[in-house]
Amino acid sequence: MKRLRTTMTAAGIAALVAISGVGASSAIAAPGKPGQPRYTPGAEGAGDAYFPYSGNGGYDVVHYDLDVDYTPPAASPAPLEGQFSGVATIDIVATQDLDRFNLDLRGMTVSALTVGGKKATGIAVPEPGAEVDGAAYWQVQDDDARIWELVVQPRPKIKAGQSFQVVVEYGGTTVRPTDVEGALYGWVTTRDGAMVVSEPDGSMTWYPVSDHQTDKAGYSFEITVPEGKVAVANGLPSQDPVTANGLTTWFWDAPDEQASYLTTASVGDFDLRDTYYSSSGVPIIDAVDTKLSSSRMATTNASLGHQVAMIDLFEELFGPYPFNSYGAIVDNDSVGYALETQTRPVYSSSASEGTVAHELAHQWFGNAVSPHRWADIWLNEGWATYATWMWNEERGIRSAQASYNSWYNTTRADSYWSFQIGDPGPLGLFATQVYNRGAATLHALRVQVGDEAFFEGAKLWVERYDDSTGSAADFEEIFEEVSGQDLDEFFEIWLYGQEKPPATWTLP
Repeated sequence: MKRLRTTMTAAGIAALVAISGVGASSAIAAPGKPGQPRYTPGAEGAGDAYFPYSGNGGYDVVHYDLDVDYTPPAASPAPLEGQFSGVATIDIVATQDLDRFNLDLRGMTVSALTVGGKKATGIAVPEPGAEVDGAAYWQVQDDDARIWELVVQPRPKIKAGQSFQVVVEYGGTTVRPTDVEGALYGWVTTRDGAMVVSEPDGSMTWYPVSDHQTDKAGYSFEITVPEGKVAVANGLPSQDPVTANGLTTWFWDAPDEQASYLTTASVGDFDLRDTYYSSSGVPIIDAVDTKLSSSRMATTNASLGHQVAMIDLFEELFGPYPFNSYGAIVDNDSVGYALETQTRPVYSSSASEGTVAHELAHQWFGNAVSPHRWADIWLNEGWATYATWMWNEERGIRSAQASYNSWYNTTRADSYWSFQIGDPGPLGLFATQVYNRGAATLHALRVQVGDEAFFEGAKLWVERYDDSTGSAADFEEIFEEVSGQDLDEFFEIWLYGQEKPPATWTLP
């Protein structure tokens, strides 16, 4: 993501953690009869300290099929609200004997739900997940404490290793939701459609989901909008759009493993341009808002014109492009940042060359390999920023070393240097240091281990953790393996040090 924020205070971070309920635990169901499995509820979250209720435990999602009908707001001055209805068909494998499980869902009303083809009943109960006469039921918890859960009690209970399908019919009025920092995210309603950008946990605003990157899945989309609107999602079109009765349905398929925050289904007045290809054969599909000003259109076209050369460079440095397609969604509206939505980043207002390089690099670093916990976000943003430094060097603008030296030699307040990028806190995910000190960490590592080991390690990182997640500890292990060096002190200085690093890695 290209979204720089100011550093938040420790008090603000502590307040967020307090309202998020870190340390909350699920009730445990009583054991079954002797000799039979002990069924327990799946965890209410994926175990991420920053967002304790994001994601869920007890199962692994294999695939989401999202069938969405959306009507954008009427022309101004009508309220900026859209009308949304959806059917989510979710293929799941249980990883434990399940008495109960959760999906994340925020601001939507559920009208029907089935588990394994059997209807569950929607009810309100005093405690989330309380037993109700052994019946199958679902319940939505949606409150001000950032706890947004769709609680499902299946009957019969589900055994570990069992595959099952959940179908949720849901809908509501879409608005403009915000994240923990107050930034727009999720299904952001616009006058002509919607910008759908969900980092870190905004996918729950538009479909029921295990909303954490440790539970990646494949996706398919059917998005029905008023005729004349274009709906663009991840991956490739699975068939031509179908228009009938004033509505058009768009079909997209994204079979590669994908973190939920990287899904999009943006709607607008887009020019869906003809497919073209990278040198290695990656199909590239760009969707550009027809209402961009002439200057923004010129900037966007020039920037997108570099995508093939950028893919060429990054494949050389990091290994083969990891997905089935690429491209861009450039919307005339703005959420104030761009996002690396998998295979097709979303850009606000226009796409600059540096931002295009940044979001493309994320396809390797952040998308193919996602952060195991949000504390590891420097592995996303540091790599994307450093790859932009390398693109600038390729273009003859400035060498990566010169970019590093400029960053290092700039006078900064002590508070800048005391910020720990290895543990930025939930309100510091998009702080400037995560990006620039993250990039500097990678350049210093390159100087420390040498070019051969550095680029071997970069490729091995993607190869080893592709379709999965990796942590800072995993990253250090990779580079100790390829370099033969003990890097404990290096990473302690760069990720957790609270002073300006020594000048050891600043070269002429």
